[in-house]
Order: sequence, then structure tokens, then C-alpha cells
Amino acid sequence: MNKIEQALLEKVSNLHKIPSGAFSLRSNGKVVKSSSTEDIEIVPKQDGSGVDVFVKPNVKNKSLHMPVIITMGGLKDIVYNSFYIGENADVTIIAGCGIHNSTCNSSQHDGVHTFHLEKGSKLKYIESHVGEGDGKGDKVLNPVTNIYLAENSFMEMETIQIEGVSSAIRKTFAQLTNDAKLIINEKLMTNKQEKAKTEFKVELLGENSSVEVVSRSVAKGKSYQEFKSNLIGQGVCFGKVECDGILLDHARIVSVPKIDAKNLNATLIHEATIGKIAGEELVKLMTLGLSKQEAEELIIKGFLFG
Repeated sequence: MNKIEQALLEKVSNLHKIPSGAFSLRSNGKVVKSSSTEDIEIVPKQDGSGVDVFVKPNVKNKSLHMPVIITMGGLKDIVYNSFYIGENADVTIIAGCGIHNSTCNSSQHDGVHTFHLEKGSKLKYIESHVGEGDGKGDKVLNPVTNIYLAENSFMEMETIQIEGVSSAIRKTFAQLTNDAKLIINEKLMTNKQEKAKTEFKVELLGENSSVEVVSRSVAKGKSYQEFKSNLIGQGVCFGKVECDGILLDHARIVSVPKIDAKNLNATLIHEATIGKIAGEELVKLMTLGLSKQEAEELIIKGFLFG
């Protein structure tokens, strides 16, 4: 890999080189290297559109890296990956896509990921999106995530997109059965003319199923963000969506909630807060010698990452 590819790989998956263990590296529309292990098997789909990943039952403390990097202009890449997490397994999957575009043509990656978690299994899924390059061509990322949680399974999903992506539409759909739990944490920042839309639809089908969605976003410049959530409670369940946004400059954030309780014992909550950085916070930091820009950056970092 050249220096640009190495830098993208590190930003997307925190890797400095090709990892040991299970991994699949996709570059400019093709899988360039892939490796299975005894516990995690990666099988290319017959039509070449993606891979199927099988995690064996009872596997513990294992990880899988699946980064995608694009360094070409004019490329539109779409991939379909399916993940099957065996009963009582406990694993981490680190994915995401980085686009470096120095051309006048748009580059785009659409990743469709489908997760099937068996009874008692646990998964932490981390997906980072990065856009960079001094060209005028757009960097477009449209991830789709489908989640199916069996009885007593648990999934934590963390999505990160920090500036540089011209346009993004993220769609997440989930179905939860008895005692299944889903936690989603979204961290998003847009700038300039960038646009980002997020759509969550979660169906709480089983008894004592639960979901918590937390979206923290910062919109700068003239960027636009739109957040839509749809919680559907079929039985005794709990669902909460929290959408917090910070506005700067001439940016705009729109939050559209939908809650559908189809059972008397379904508890569904939506909370949304959108506003500017408090003036007293800036003044306090600026009295310590920070410039206004440095103070804003420090506040934003704390807001997004704690």
C-alpha cells in the first residue's frame, strides 16, 4: 500500500498494517486480501458482490477487521456482506470506509451489511467513515445495516463520521426477539455544504426486548443533517431514542421522531435537543487563554467523544 492507502486504513480501522487473524480488505471495488481463522470463516459470495462471514458458536474475545478504502475518482462501489454470529459467541467487528478523492469525479461506496445473531450471542460493531482529498469530486457513503437479534442476544453498534464526506444516507433496520438488546451510538459531524441523513427503524417484537439509540451530531458551515427514527413496540419492551445536536454558522439539523406502541406495556421514549454552544462555555475556556476556535473545537470533542 502507498502512504495515502496506509493513512486511510489507519483512520478507518486504527490499523497500521494488514492484521493477523480474520480480516478482509477491500480497495477500489475489489477484495485485495482476505484471511479466515479456525473460529471465523470468510466466504466470498458466488456472484462476487461481497462475503458471508460465519462466527462459530461459543467463540470468545475474537475480532474481525473489514475496512474498505477508495483512492479513485469516478468509482461507484457497492458491496453486500452477511454476518452469522453463532450461539453464545462474543466478538468484535471493525469495519468502515475511507475515500480519498483528488479528482473532479465523484467516488461512492454503498455497503449493505446484514447481521444475524443467534441465541445468547454478543457483538460489538464499529463502523467509521472518512472522506478526504483536495479534488472537487464528491465523496459519497451510503451504509445500510440490517440487524436480526435472536433470543437473549446483544449488539452494540458504534458509527462515526467526522467531516469530509460530501453526502451520506445511513439506513438501519432491526428486529428484536425475546430478551434481545440493541445499543446504537452515532457520532456525526458535517461542514461546508455536506449533507447527512440518518434513518433508524427498530421493531421490538419479543418480550423484554430493548433498544437505546443515542445520536450526537455537530453541523458547521452550511451543512444539513436529517435524523429520522421509528420505534415499534409489539409487546412488553423498552425503546429510547436520544438525538442531541450542536449548530454552528449557518448549518441546519432536522429531527423527525416516530413512536408506535402496539402494546399497553410498551415503553417508548424520544428526546431531542438542538442548539448552539453556550456562550458561557466559550467565555470560560477563552479566559484560560484559548482562542474562540480552539474553545469551540474542545467543546465539540467533549460533546462527541466524552
